[in-house]
Amino acid sequence: MSSNNNNNNNENSDNNNVQSNGLEGHDDEVEQKPAKKAAKHDSGAADLERVTDHVEERELSQQDIAGALTLINDRRCQENEKKAARQLELSKITVNKDDVDLIAKEMEISRTQAELRLREHAGSIVDALISLTD
Repeated sequence: MSSNNNNNNNENSDNNNVQSNGLEGHDDEVEQKPAKKAAKHDSGAADLERVTDHVEERELSQQDIAGALTLINDRRCQENEKKAARQLELSKITVNKDDVDLIAKEMEISRTQAELRLREHAGSIVDALISLTD
């Protein structure tokens, strides 16, 4: 019986070794996989930093800002002057009120838009209607 017990103990210890070895090997594989994934993510962060590190910082002086604002303001003033000159030209053109009413009614636009189109086309109702349909 003692030899039987020794055989059983040997078998149990062999099974334990196999199970522990199988589990240990499995644990090593599981632990290595996250390490590889972490390495991938770290390299991606490094790549991102390499790309974003090339930004050149430069300061804007007060003179640059003032110059840009002056330029923008000058352009805006020129555009407003052109619009005012155009409106003055168009106001000199006489249009028939019946034509304005007809265009406003038929094209379903406001009277001011109809009057503007007539003035742009020197009072020609046909040209104004054509421009509204295009």
